[in-house]
Amino acid sequence: MRPEDMILVSVDDHVVEPPGMFEQHVPARWKDRAPKVVRMPGGADAWSFEGQPIPNIGLNAVAGRPPEEYGVEPTSFEQLRPGCYDVDARVDDMNANGVLSSMCFPSFPSFCGALFLRCEDKELAGVMLQAYNDWHIDEWCGSHPGRFIPLSLPPIWDPKRMADEVRRVAKKGCHAVSFCENPEKIGLPSLHSDHWDPFWKACSDEGTICCIHIGSAAGMVFTSMDSPVNVMITVSPMNIFSCAADLLWSRMTREYPDLRFALSEGGIGWIPYFLERVDYVYKQHKAWTRQDYGDRLPSEVFRERFITCFIDDPVGVAEREKVGLDTITWECDYPHSDSTWPKAPEALFERHFAGVPEREVHQITHGNALRTFRLDPFVHLPREQCTVGALRAQAKDVDLSLQSHPGRPPAEHDGPVTAADITHQLATAFVAPSSGG
Repeated sequence: MRPEDMILVSVDDHVVEPPGMFEQHVPARWKDRAPKVVRMPGGADAWSFEGQPIPNIGLNAVAGRPPEEYGVEPTSFEQLRPGCYDVDARVDDMNANGVLSSMCFPSFPSFCGALFLRCEDKELAGVMLQAYNDWHIDEWCGSHPGRFIPLSLPPIWDPKRMADEVRRVAKKGCHAVSFCENPEKIGLPSLHSDHWDPFWKACSDEGTICCIHIGSAAGMVFTSMDSPVNVMITVSPMNIFSCAADLLWSRMTREYPDLRFALSEGGIGWIPYFLERVDYVYKQHKAWTRQDYGDRLPSEVFRERFITCFIDDPVGVAEREKVGLDTITWECDYPHSDSTWPKAPEALFERHFAGVPEREVHQITHGNALRTFRLDPFVHLPREQCTVGALRAQAKDVDLSLQSHPGRPPAEHDGPVTAADITHQLATAFVAPSSGG
């Protein structure tokens, strides 16, 4: 097998929402209150909703920029590669990277729609959230059938409305919803509360995957303000360990037999130890903790109910049987700073698949994802036109050269960039000079 023979489906990418996205999806009486893009005094662009500006932070959209220019400075659309926000350009960039299909998480509303949770007028919030979902499903995904896996946002302030929205978008072909890794951290009841039962039931009934992205509750987590930012970047994927334990030990895995979770951008190398640990804890402590999986082990339940994914994780792929081969999917993370775009096929094949049977390569690269999220791209494109090589043949004119848009560096001192540098730059984002376009 060669890299160009692979078929790649990414279950975790991101969209920088384009200006005007609400125009076709908001009723006339609400249009004046819809989120809109504004130009900030320093030249950067920001979404504004109910007087709250939300800038696009640099690390969220660095595809095509030199790595030495990465940072958290707010950006303008002119600084971004068009594939970040333009769906036609995104498909071009997917072709150049040999990626057939992609699931795109939101940017300005936050991973689980927390922007609308903070809106005091919940009727307005509901209208805008539904408009967002309609734009994402009908316009972004619908413009290129087979190329995108639809993902909805939940009206997270009301579990009954969440259930209704899961059922509504399921009729439109959307079988994934983005949720929060720890609702308590955003002021809502815990995962273990029966508060969420209408939502869990709707997901179970509809076969909708509950996708939980790292950082969907607390955002960036720093061990201390003087720690190098590398610490935060290193531990971010593994921070979902706690959420995985929360969900696995919860009653939901027993009460809702068809409920499944995806641990988005969580990596897989930590999972063999995690599964060893939960089985040990179960056997050692179940007599007094009163957990009961019957004749099954927690590790077996995990492999049945959880979807995992990785960007670059040779250790995890080497231990794929212990992770659970049927659970593993791949992600590109375009256009974030961890992304392997536009050399994902080479990075994936050369670092991960030496000695891996072709059948298992296909499972990891696309088979598990297409089955889990109920997407059949081959209805729209013959399989032979879906390989890395075939897609790249369509992208020979796509410019992959790095484009420089130097901005303000995150640190004004020698030595490693620290958490304090990052938080300072974010705190001054609205008043500090920007490089503009």
